[in-house]
Amino acid sequence: MGKLDKLMAFNFIEYASYVIKERAIPDIDDGLKPVQRRIMHSLFEMDDGKFNKVANVIGHCMKYHPHGDASIGAALVNLASKDFFIDKQGNFGNIFTGDPASAARYIECRLTHLAREVMFNKDITDYNPSYDGRNQEPILLPGKIPTILLLGAEGIAVGLSTKILPHNFTEVLNAQISYLRNEPFTLYPDFPQGGLMDASNYSKGNGKIKSRAIMEVGANKTLKITELPYGTTTESLINSIELAAKKGKIKISSINDFTAEHVEIEIKLARGYHADQTIEALYAFTDCEISLSPSFTVICDGKPIVSDVDYALGRCTDKLVAMLTRELEIERDRLRDLIHKRTLEQIFIEEKIYRQIEKCESYRSIIDTVLAELNKFRAELEMDVTEEDVETLLAIPIRRISRYDIDRAKREIEECKVKRAKTEENLRNIIKFTIKYISALLKKYADLYPRRTKIESFETVDVAEIQIEQVTVGYDPEKGYLGHEVKSEIHIVCSPYDKLVIFFDDGTYRVMYVPEKTFFEKKVLMFRKADRKHVFNCAYYLGGRRDRIYVKRFTVKGFILEKEYHYMELKDVLMYLSDSREEYLTIYYRKKPRLKILNEDLRFDDFLVKGVAARGNLFSSKEASRFKVKLLSAKELERIANAAEESEETSNEENSENSDAPATSEKGSSSESGQKTPPDSLERDDDISDSDDDDSDDNGDDGDEPDDGTDDGIDGGNDGDDSEED
Repeated sequence: MGKLDKLMAFNFIEYASYVIKERAIPDIDDGLKPVQRRIMHSLFEMDDGKFNKVANVIGHCMKYHPHGDASIGAALVNLASKDFFIDKQGNFGNIFTGDPASAARYIECRLTHLAREVMFNKDITDYNPSYDGRNQEPILLPGKIPTILLLGAEGIAVGLSTKILPHNFTEVLNAQISYLRNEPFTLYPDFPQGGLMDASNYSKGNGKIKSRAIMEVGANKTLKITELPYGTTTESLINSIELAAKKGKIKISSINDFTAEHVEIEIKLARGYHADQTIEALYAFTDCEISLSPSFTVICDGKPIVSDVDYALGRCTDKLVAMLTRELEIERDRLRDLIHKRTLEQIFIEEKIYRQIEKCESYRSIIDTVLAELNKFRAELEMDVTEEDVETLLAIPIRRISRYDIDRAKREIEECKVKRAKTEENLRNIIKFTIKYISALLKKYADLYPRRTKIESFETVDVAEIQIEQVTVGYDPEKGYLGHEVKSEIHIVCSPYDKLVIFFDDGTYRVMYVPEKTFFEKKVLMFRKADRKHVFNCAYYLGGRRDRIYVKRFTVKGFILEKEYHYMELKDVLMYLSDSREEYLTIYYRKKPRLKILNEDLRFDDFLVKGVAARGNLFSSKEASRFKVKLLSAKELERIANAAEESEETSNEENSENSDAPATSEKGSSSESGQKTPPDSLERDDDISDSDDDDSDDNGDDGDEPDDGTDDGIDGGNDGDDSEED
């Protein structure tokens, strides 16, 4: 096991290091992940100014990238969507709608002018063998702009992740100038989708940012979303709006997506609701406002570090100074060699040294003769004369010697000396030269990259403050009306966008939106906000037989609005219906010979929760004469709560705000929402008469009718408050 532990530890470290360095995390110096760097290198090798099929680029890149064409194609499309380095032709997808790109064989790409200018220079690029050793690939591209800040990055590796937000081209380059001048600077992200941004809690690439959609109030009670929050698409945004509407958080009439080149989502408001109120609700309950938590994790000198924007910009600017210095030194050396070469040619031809070799009998004597003659003019030369220089002179064709223009040669030498002097001056003033270089880039490209995201400071929308006004839904049992325009002691408080589940006395139920005022011919036993997790307790006589007492606990999940469903069969007779977990029944049986058990307690939590269409469980085959509704003790309630703690917490969190307890006719104290609740001492005793069915109905044996008509509410089928008590 010891050897296996070491092997697993070694392999895991190797794998983790590979994923971090070679797959997921970008390098701080060129801002690219390995696959992006290989794509850029492939485009540079293929670049002839014309568009190339993306499929060809992918095939070329596979010489360097060991992970197949799919990852290369996806990375290329993603890199092209940034609009900095890859010029696109064809359908590369849509960052607004989230539509994918066409197949690689149908789309084309090439390097942009910016990429050619700032990302490549073979003279200052170091190379490594590719994964198979057949090719050489760049270790880093010599990027002269802070690509890591412009492109941004997201990646998940083993044990760490990165989320770097993109920034504006003009602002980043201006910040580089400020850095070189030792002036303060501040950078904020800039998102391609535009939108609004609150960077109050943003801290140099870390911290937190809030991003909002931009909305406009249109005519005819419409809202138009014209810009998206970062990381969202029109599809995901519409889905979040529809979900909020279904949950009753917002009220809209319709939503349509007309996005093409620009974002245009049209929302039609419901009747009676204002734009300002709906906008606040959209920010609170949908992806119209999102929170971003960036993490500036990068590869620096071959190791992952958590950095920030200021350090990255400073490092990239210092690298720029170093690269420009190296380029200037290379240019200075090239000009020196050119001046030396041109001066040698001038002396060789002007002094007719080539004639001195006519009498030489060997190649060695020719070399020595020319060297001796050229050394006479050593004071005019930049460097010592070498045999390689002599061989270059001897290779000059006779026709070129005969057409040699001395004046032109002198002008070329002087021009080279002027350029060299300028180069040396730039080297002496490298910071000034770097600022000039950055300013030239700004002048050339700044107009192509305007800021898209507006920076504002906005407060988090308080859900409690913008919660759409609650309504009181009442039921009038005498007239049969139910709705938020019905005034009654039997009522609940909910959102006007909630769905109600309504139970009737004939064993049916219906789910519908909160009505203004609707008439029901059937008697409503109970109504409440529809909740897929809420459990209802039901006891009934199977087939109307009082010696077949069945118990069912159920939830109402799938349904079609306004459609009538059954929670028990039509031939069954309801005994008790409630959604309260605090109540239990004591059932008294009709006395018969040899019947020893005269009453039993029916505790609903002893039974499993089933679907609403389930038959239920047989509780007793003894004939019932009456039952009494009682309240569980505090200890029993605590036991039940502990047994179902997780489900109870979930239910409380979802339902506490909407006060969606069922309406009841019991006279008792009023809750904060106006909900009528029974007093703690409540016991309800329902008699079941020994007479025939007609008489038993009059006496409330099945709980469907009040004994004396004094109850004017909904009691879940358990009337008889005035019947005898034990």
